[in-house]
Amino acid sequence: MNSEGEGNVMSEIIRYDINEDWAHSGMVEAGGFVFISYCACDGIGSIESQINRVFDHLYLRLDSIGLTLESVVKFDALFKNIWDIPVMETIIRERFNGKYPARKSIQTNFASEGLLFQLDAIAYRG
Repeated sequence: MNSEGEGNVMSEIIRYDINEDWAHSGMVEAGGFVFISYCACDGIGSIESQINRVFDHLYLRLDSIGLTLESVVKFDALFKNIWDIPVMETIIRERFNGKYPARKSIQTNFASEGLLFQLDAIAYRG
């Protein structure tokens, strides 16, 4: 980058899904990346059902800004029971067509009753 700032990829920051009550943006786009938080479901059903609905939620949010699941480069998966990772891995194989993102899995206690899975993701627009 030269002194005039040429080559600066980050020209603006765009915030989506703004929730004033939470003081929160559901998605933030900056420097070619989109940071997506709180992909979750209603906390009803089996772990498999919840993981599928969370990925449906992620898909719809990405689609709303012209991206796909293949745009996802990283996600953090939050589990009520960390031993449910193999269920998620099966679903990832079905949905990502071999274009797997980097990921981290964490066990946590959710505030919402019945919630078994949630994720935060980073997608690349380029």
